Amino acid sequence: MMTDQSAANPRGYKKVMRGLDLTLFTVCAILVIDQLAASAAIGPQSVFWWIFTMVFFFIPYGLITAELGSAYPDQGGIYAWVRRAFGARWGGRTAWLWWINVALWQPSVFILFAGIFAALFMPELELWPQIAIAVVLTWITVWINIVRLDIGKWVPNLGAIFKVAIMLVIGVGGFVYAANHGVANELTLSSMTPSWGASLAFLPVIVYNFMGFELMSGASAEMKNPARDVPLTIAVSGILIAAFYLFATIGILIALPLDEIDLVSGIVDTLRVLLGEGGAGGTFVVLLGLMALYSFLANMVTWTMGANRSAAEAALDGNLPAMFARLHAVHRTPASAAIVTGVVTTVVIVIYGFLAADAEDLFWTLFAFSSIVFLLPYLIMFAAFLRLRAIDPATPRPYRVPGGQGGALVLAILCMLFILQAIVFFIYTPGEFDMTYAVSIAIGVIVTVGIGEALVRWGGRKHAA
Repeated sequence: MMTDQSAANPRGYKKVMRGLDLTLFTVCAILVIDQLAASAAIGPQSVFWWIFTMVFFFIPYGLITAELGSAYPDQGGIYAWVRRAFGARWGGRTAWLWWINVALWQPSVFILFAGIFAALFMPELELWPQIAIAVVLTWITVWINIVRLDIGKWVPNLGAIFKVAIMLVIGVGGFVYAANHGVANELTLSSMTPSWGASLAFLPVIVYNFMGFELMSGASAEMKNPARDVPLTIAVSGILIAAFYLFATIGILIALPLDEIDLVSGIVDTLRVLLGEGGAGGTFVVLLGLMALYSFLANMVTWTMGANRSAAEAALDGNLPAMFARLHAVHRTPASAAIVTGVVTTVVIVIYGFLAADAEDLFWTLFAFSSIVFLLPYLIMFAAFLRLRAIDPATPRPYRVPGGQGGALVLAILCMLFILQAIVFFIYTPGEFDMTYAVSIAIGVIVTVGIGEALVRWGGRKHAA
């Protein structure tokens, strides 16, 4: 087993990611504007769920990822950790699920982009022009993935700054609005008390919104000093992310009545209430709307950068087919994985264009399906953390989860339970269970896993030959 961290860069990757880059990258990855309306749609009790999830999931998950990322700075991140713990095939399965979820999730984000663009500039824009916008954005994302990382990294860096600015405006604007007009939803201890019901359909979104600490480790071999920077990045970005999520969610709840929070246009609707629709306020809404649109692109650039690197590493090791393996000859970026992502995303966008009645239906269907696929690798990652603690105690750990083996076990189990409940509530909502919807999502997940298993075995046979 490799313990020399210098061996983590055997393919000549260029080390261009510094501590500030990693912090902005992580903030851009996890602080997602496109899910903020869905989180607020839970209602005032979302404040409780944000705090509860932060304490019992986000912090343990960050601690575990800090140990893995600093102890094993291998290119490919989560793929490399699972490969070390459970072997090549499990690494390949994890890389597949990690990669395919982005290709399936990306359409929902870019359809949301098109929906907000329409709300801002072209309210009557129909679905198929929105589909065309999403396809164009897909291939812009592919191009950014292929250019040099020291250039491409500025897309998520700027996206992080824009996201923080938008959330600050929503949060501060919400409190100013409340002082002048009162609140749209009462934020009392009673209203924030959690309930068991239909609102649980949105609860997994809060867990989902906290995911992404491990993403930067997909480019571990391109970091200047991962042993130092990964734990520090997780600490700094984690505090910022938790604070801004809570602040902006309260801002939306202050400004918009619960039944008026739209999953697609909720952010623009909130900004219009807070800032007005004419004059300087209207201009500011358009500016912030453009920043939000840019942040959607930056978010997908960030996630595809990590997912494509994991898929490329798996393919180079023979654990996925060679179509993912080719690196750009000069930039050493995952060129072929990026192109395959673009093809799959384009096909999915067009297919769902025929299946969805409107942009919100399209957004939620894509989001729920891809989210379950997305969450599965985390169950494997937390198990890999425990196994590496057991089988590889000799590897130096610049950061170690406190509490010894007992503490590690408790935190990993907590994280797994949160992932499992998120998977369940993406399919099942108390009082509103839709068997057709649940079965279609389950079949999609099973088919996705089955395709991945075939590709892993195919890649292994080709590599052996």
